[in-house]
Amino acid sequence: MAQRHWLDPLARQVLRATGQIPAAAQQPNPPEATLTKPTQTKPTQGEPTRPEALALEEVERELLALKLQQNPGLRLDDATAVQRASALGWRLDVNRATAADWLRLPGMAASQVDLLLRLQASGIQLSCSEDLQRVLELPESLVQTWLPLLEFRWYGEPAPPAMPAKRIDLNRAAAGELQSLGLDGQRLGRLLLERNRAPFLDLADLQQRLQLPAALVESWIGRVQFSPGPAGPVLPPAAKGAASKGP
Repeated sequence: MAQRHWLDPLARQVLRATGQIPAAAQQPNPPEATLTKPTQTKPTQGEPTRPEALALEEVERELLALKLQQNPGLRLDDATAVQRASALGWRLDVNRATAADWLRLPGMAASQVDLLLRLQASGIQLSCSEDLQRVLELPESLVQTWLPLLEFRWYGEPAPPAMPAKRIDLNRAAAGELQSLGLDGQRLGRLLLERNRAPFLDLADLQQRLQLPAALVESWIGRVQFSPGPAGPVLPPAAKGAASKGP
């Protein structure tokens, strides 16, 4: 025998009492002479009809709305919960979201939230889901799960154009390779000196230590990576025209 829905019969009584599904009406039995075989397939015992399924989905959605209102830190369990939150009108502004907002997303780790907030504090913005995926190094399927809730609003100057996908290791790359990222001599020298003191952890750490223009760092999203440390000490390039001194 098919297992009945856990909400039956209580849920059906509640839904009928609130008018969300029509009350069951008892139809008089037709005369025996007019009895015919039913032509419409009946739902399996315990399986809700389409009106009942829609009503139950509405109940689940309203229940989620109440939970979100009462618990700012409520984590959405899965893609279905994300879809319901989206249907309620809930959105996450990627470039202004709080830690509580981010932690609602299924599969989001606290360390990833910390990185996003440090980028936000440095003035670095994300322009699309691909930026978010690259920064957090996430599988595309997980970002797609979040997508119904994500809004990529850009604040200030227009978003930078998409850049080639070549990834440069900021903790190991030679000076000539780093110059292709748009660094002038002074900024390149500061980067080399700073990474000799300690390797960069991520874009947020690099920005906090070097205070580069946010637009420049944004253009590096998806183009750079961070290994545990440099291959060896690298001296900054000598200033042009500097005269060599004797002992």
